[in-house]
Formats: sequence, structure tokens, C-alpha cells
Amino acid sequence: MTVHFIGAGPGAADLITVRGRDLLARCPVCLYAGSIVPREMLAWCPPGARLVDTAPFSLNEIEAEYAKAHAAGEDVARLHSGDLSVWSAVAEQMRRLDRLGIPYTLTPGVPAFAAAAAAIGRELTIPGEAQSLVLTRVSGRASPMPEGETLAAFGATGATLAIHLAIHALDRVVAELTPLYGADCAVAIVARASWPDEMVLHGTLADIAAKFAATPVERTAIIFVGRGLSAADFRESALYDTDYQRRFRGRDTMGD
Repeated sequence: MTVHFIGAGPGAADLITVRGRDLLARCPVCLYAGSIVPREMLAWCPPGARLVDTAPFSLNEIEAEYAKAHAAGEDVARLHSGDLSVWSAVAEQMRRLDRLGIPYTLTPGVPAFAAAAAAIGRELTIPGEAQSLVLTRVSGRASPMPEGETLAAFGATGATLAIHLAIHALDRVVAELTPLYGADCAVAIVARASWPDEMVLHGTLADIAAKFAATPVERTAIIFVGRGLSAADFRESALYDTDYQRRFRGRDTMGD
């Protein structure tokens, strides 16, 4: 048997990948976090599949489910919200599977920041304005931040920040980033991107806290901060410039 870790995407059931959907359709066991994975996605599981909501489970209990499926020779679809590469808690599960000698695969998913960018209708890399995106968070009960990975350190680069798991610390985010980006720097908050109750707030470092106070959410929100979020009078990319020769365009400029 094999455990298939699947990035379920940011929320909307149809934002799972085709590969992820097909894996769901052929696994007799599905482990999912019911608090953040939509139940509509489970409709792709085969009839009679054993569905296990791991939201209240400890890591030991999840490991026991893998061992049980392994003993029965049943493939497992393990759904995680967003993409597996960031803040998915997959690493410690893979380490335990390695110890048990249970094989596994990883299928990427649509990351939350990408869905949030779509919600605000922005490209996050703007020619001449912003070419770097930092995915980060603040320290919390589940995991502290390593020394050196601070908002101030990332903010000093001027890059666009996509701050996850930090909506409870919005005042701190504003306080630490205002001296670096300026009070008029654009900010966008996207809560529950792609879900039916998605919420989007636009503002600046000067007023976003007050705007958010009027419509607060408790979790599942991303805070974008960066000058590129409001850039409008930027130069166009050379990629599609009529004078830009590239191998896929196939234009002969020798006679010009």
C-alpha cells in the first residue's frame, strides 16, 4: 500500500489538481482535516471508502491509522489544505512513515497565497516594482520562528510579503513594517480565499488595522504587504515587446 499526500488547495473543492482528484477516486481510505478541507471534496472518494476526519487527532493517532491501513493493504489518500510544501505538517508524518517502512507520494496543491492573489486581482511580481515574494509567518503556539526569520529582516528587503498565520498579530505586523515600507504602503487581507465566505480588505499600513477591526476573522487569512500591490504606472515587461527576440518567437531580425 501507499500513502498519498495530496494538497487539497485553498478551499474551493474544484481547485484540487486532476492528479489529486484521481488519487482520491481510487483510494479506499481517506484521511482529511475536517476543519479546513471542504466536505464537497470527499465526493470524489470511491463508494464505501473509509473517511477519517483527523482534525481532533494527535500525530500518534494519525500514525496508527497509517499502520492500520498498511496492515490491511489499503492505499490512503491524505488530504492537506493548500500545498504540501509550506506549513503542512507533512514532514513529521513522512518521518514516521519512513520508520514504519510505509511508502508515500506527494501531490502538490494550489497554495493559499496564489488563491488570495487571485481574490485581490493582482500579479504579485510587477516589472520594475516587485520581483520577490516572501512567504512567512509570525511565531505561534504550534511553532516558533527561527532566529533571524523576522518581519523586520524580510521587510528590510522591500519585497512583497505574504504573511500567513498572523491575523491575530495584525497590530504587531503594522508596527514592525510601517518604518520599513511607510504608512502609505498598500496592504490586502484575504480571509478564506476561494471559500463561499471569502473576505477581502484593502488598505494601507496606516488604516488596515481599523478596517479589519470592523470585520474581524479569527484564522485562515493572509496579509499581503508591499508597494507592488498598488503599482499602476509600471513599465511593461520586455517579454512581449515587439523588439524582444526570443527563441520561441522565431523572428528573423538579421535583415532589420
